[in-house]
Amino acid sequence: MDLTAQLDRTERLLRQLLQAKTGRKSEQLSREQLALFAAEAGLVIPELEPAEPDEKSDDPPSGATGENKPRGRKPLPRHLKRERIEHDLAESEKHCLHCDQDLRKIGEEISERYEYIPAQMKVIEDACFTYACACTVKTATKPSQPIEKSTAGASLLAQVIVAKYADHLPLHRQVKMFARHGVELSDQTLCGWTAQCAQLLEPLYQRLKRFVLASKVVGTDDTPVKVLDRKLPQARKGRIWPYVGDRDHVAAVYDYTATRERAGPEEFLKSYRGHLQADAYAAYDAFFTQPERGMVEVGCWAHARRHFHDALDTDPSRMRTVLLLIAQLYAVERTARERGFEGEPLRLLREHGSLPVLEQLHAYLIEIQNHVLPKSEAGQAVAYTLKNWTALTRYCQNPDLSIDNNATERALRCFAVGRANWTFFGSDRGGKTAAVLRSFVTSCELVKVDPFAWFHDVLSRIADHPITKLDELLPHRWAAVYCSPSSSGGFTRMKI
Repeated sequence: MDLTAQLDRTERLLRQLLQAKTGRKSEQLSREQLALFAAEAGLVIPELEPAEPDEKSDDPPSGATGENKPRGRKPLPRHLKRERIEHDLAESEKHCLHCDQDLRKIGEEISERYEYIPAQMKVIEDACFTYACACTVKTATKPSQPIEKSTAGASLLAQVIVAKYADHLPLHRQVKMFARHGVELSDQTLCGWTAQCAQLLEPLYQRLKRFVLASKVVGTDDTPVKVLDRKLPQARKGRIWPYVGDRDHVAAVYDYTATRERAGPEEFLKSYRGHLQADAYAAYDAFFTQPERGMVEVGCWAHARRHFHDALDTDPSRMRTVLLLIAQLYAVERTARERGFEGEPLRLLREHGSLPVLEQLHAYLIEIQNHVLPKSEAGQAVAYTLKNWTALTRYCQNPDLSIDNNATERALRCFAVGRANWTFFGSDRGGKTAAVLRSFVTSCELVKVDPFAWFHDVLSRIADHPITKLDELLPHRWAAVYCSPSSSGGFTRMKI
């Protein structure tokens, strides 16, 4: 490698590191940027709508306004327990000094405020009475516990699981919190509890996996996580793979593998037949070249756009045009969401709105391919997109498909946040435990169910639940029976 190329590579890596450390994490461009790009490229665009929200955020843009957006302070939730405190005038103040008459009550002014009741730990004593006669002794039985002969009840286990895998609170911090309640526990004890709960929920995890793989399209990706290994002087990298179902199978299931080899997803997807949406990871290629596998590749425009965005500084004139055209593709998808298009209306909208843009983009990429260096960021972005063009444009043919794999990206965010807190898995078994328990946390969140309520109820009765009715405990089925809708749009509440 010559000195100039090495210097360019070093500058590119430094820029990417600084961007990752302090810059925006999204490749979205503002409305003003898109308008500027259109003017510079000489393209005439009828309407440039605001950029869609960041694919890694569920929050609306900071400047978003709408007729249905509530203004002012929201009313306090009605389902919360209320305690009325009455404030009255002193007896001496109930007499008017001007007209010398007693004041009479004509109404009241009510204001509300939140108060927090700290969590409590309590001990449940199970007293099993024993009866006897001359020939028989009988003792009453207590309900089955999630972990036999353990001091942890279902509510405590649910709290430990949700605190770590939903709120990313490491076990050693939970130990300190329990100590403030006067309960002495150890990291090893809590770790053992989570592992045993994952083992108990393994049959239900397999049912959740089967439910997700019944989807027409499954989204997948992977992310590295550090794993401790006693055989090595440093931590090695394991992999977490999310598999997200379609709109008719609202759930997500995670898999853990010790490496990034193809064997992991190949084993997990061996019974799947349908569309698989992912990045262009080479390990997936064999899935799509074997007709007997019955899998169809669907590309992700968010991944493609990321490459062009990374090359924006080094080749702004060409990359701006590409990013502008990609923004038009997303504008079509935004219109579909706003109008609630699905099925045939969505396919027709894409046919009239997206296909002409794709044809223009494809022609432009072929035009500039010979004008960019193959190993440059721009050259690699162009090559990536053209190589995966069929997969990237397949979403226009089928309204069940999405333009990108951002739903899976969001499903991976929990591990990106989590590893910044609990840092690593203690072993491969810990990775498997995390995959099982987080699958249920994410699936609960997708159907707006409080994960604590689900774990508390399911762990309380799964030991005695009939195996033939195990599907009833899956989050989406459980929510329909045991939860009532939440008017606030948050988690649904258990019916009491």
